[in-house]
Amino acid sequence: MPSFRELLTATKREITEVDTATAAEWIADRSLVVLDVREPDEYEQGALADAIHIPRGHLEAQIENRVPDHDAEIIIYCAGGVRSAFAAKTLAELGYPNSVSMDGGFGRWKDEGRPWSMPASLSPEQRNRYQRHLLLPEVGETGQLKLGEAKVLMLGAGGLGSPAALYLAAAGVGTIGIIDMDVVDESNLQRQILHNVDRVGDRKVDSAKKTLTSLNPDINVVTYDTRLGADNVLDILSGWDVVVDGADNFPSRYLLNDASVKLGIPVVHGSIFRFEGQVTVFDPRNGPTYRDYLPEPPPAELAPSCAEAGVLGVLPGIVGSIQALEAIKLILGIGDSLSGRIIAFDSLEMSFREFRLRPDPANEVTYDNRERIRVAELDGLCSPTLH
Repeated sequence: MPSFRELLTATKREITEVDTATAAEWIADRSLVVLDVREPDEYEQGALADAIHIPRGHLEAQIENRVPDHDAEIIIYCAGGVRSAFAAKTLAELGYPNSVSMDGGFGRWKDEGRPWSMPASLSPEQRNRYQRHLLLPEVGETGQLKLGEAKVLMLGAGGLGSPAALYLAAAGVGTIGIIDMDVVDESNLQRQILHNVDRVGDRKVDSAKKTLTSLNPDINVVTYDTRLGADNVLDILSGWDVVVDGADNFPSRYLLNDASVKLGIPVVHGSIFRFEGQVTVFDPRNGPTYRDYLPEPPPAELAPSCAEAGVLGVLPGIVGSIQALEAIKLILGIGDSLSGRIIAFDSLEMSFREFRLRPDPANEVTYDNRERIRVAELDGLCSPTLH
């Protein structure tokens, strides 16, 4: 049986090694992957900028999810060049032929005065709270940190906003904004699970904030106890990563659409009616938007509100949860979003149907035309306003 030294020597004969100077030159001049295979406690003490961190013991299980391109050029480093050598051999066996090990590792890189940084990391309490996320290669610590840095704005703290906000808060989305100018009423409690009987008469945004911060004290909840209008929508939406739309009227939806298109912010849209619901993503930079879906609102008699037609209390829980899921996928950049697709759910049939949605060539309210969009009050026919 070979000794460790013999095994390392044999491994180094099978792989390609580069010194720190060559690695620095390649990193500066090429589009490549820098892979850190040290343990978490080592990584937290400093790392190369933009390095992907996969501890050596998890390499085989996680590499294909983190680096799906098998032809990618990969520079691997550890503390001194031993684990990275074995990792380079492993990656070659897994079908990554362009993997090299950095001789001397992070220790030599740092001693030579080359640039490095302190990576953001989760606290022990956060690791415990989000451990089920950390086990997912598609999320991991990097994804959890992205969630913590994300800002999601909720339009409404009602039936759809309640489950969506709860799951986003539980997932660790760092900043959640809530727009709602209503008060909690007993008739809300059949479906609006952010609120309870003790808060009847309270402002909905205040009730929502109490519930969300009780669930996850780490998050920041920003409240807007105001009517969303043309005079404030651009100011309120600016700076948010995703908007979750729980509006229950057409003027608000068209107003949100025009502002989000102008700002280039994706909107996760949800709607409910009696026993049915719909979810889609309107991403103005990459797909169709609400005006492609409904160029103009239907007649009022064909689109009664939930207050007029009723809604099964559990239905918004299902639709709102899907909205939260789509928002998380957008933040993490994982999976296939519902942009260009509408999911329709019928709770009585217990069926999901998918419909394709394409941009309407006649629609002028587009991200490419964003400089021409003038956000205005959209009563009446909700017609677009362009310069």
